[in-house]
Amino acid sequence: MAVQAVIFDWGGTLTPWHTIDHDTLWLEVCTPHFSADLAATHAKAIRAAEFELWRQAETAQQSATLEHVFSRAGVTAHDELLATYYGLWEPHTYTDPDAAPVMRALRDRGIKIGVLSNTMWPRSAHEEVFRRDGVLSLIDGAVYSSEIPWTKPHPEAFRAAMAAVGVSDPASCVFVGDRPYDDIYGAKRAGMRGVLIPNSEVPPHDGVIPDAVITRLTELPAHLDQW
Repeated sequence: MAVQAVIFDWGGTLTPWHTIDHDTLWLEVCTPHFSADLAATHAKAIRAAEFELWRQAETAQQSATLEHVFSRAGVTAHDELLATYYGLWEPHTYTDPDAAPVMRALRDRGIKIGVLSNTMWPRSAHEEVFRRDGVLSLIDGAVYSSEIPWTKPHPEAFRAAMAAVGVSDPASCVFVGDRPYDDIYGAKRAGMRGVLIPNSEVPPHDGVIPDAVITRLTELPAHLDQW
């Protein structure tokens, strides 16, 4: 069956992988807004809550939001603190320069473009990143786990992404991601092809065999033409 849609992971796929010290980042977020002692206390609590909610996502494929993180940590996230948070993340969010030309090449082939991301961020934060980098208009549909009950690799997350781009047959979809378990195993279990772009520190997952492995997004169209 011809490929009708390509759905991309976000972090580590559409954005190059960045190793981030989350403990330090949260302390930098809190420091301008609280006394030194309180900033350290809040940063530690927020990081612990974030870690536990990501563990929940990994073990039960249950989603969470930033609001859940702050609520669990007992910290009120006012607008100024959130602005600091997103500002500190900005250097780590820039879209791969290859993404826009590849998306245009897919559109020229009549292929729908989607995004499916395990994230605690709201849609507005992701759309601001894509708008800043000139790719928002190239995305036909996006699903963020912060908006649905599940995270990858739950099949319902992939079905939601298919629905977002208006495609019903998973055999006509290709998923591109950097995580062998969340992305490739999840996509293939849902009936899609899976393309791995191993550009992060994510370990392999036994038994997961991607349909293709690429080192740059520009290598993707050649594989799609073969399918």
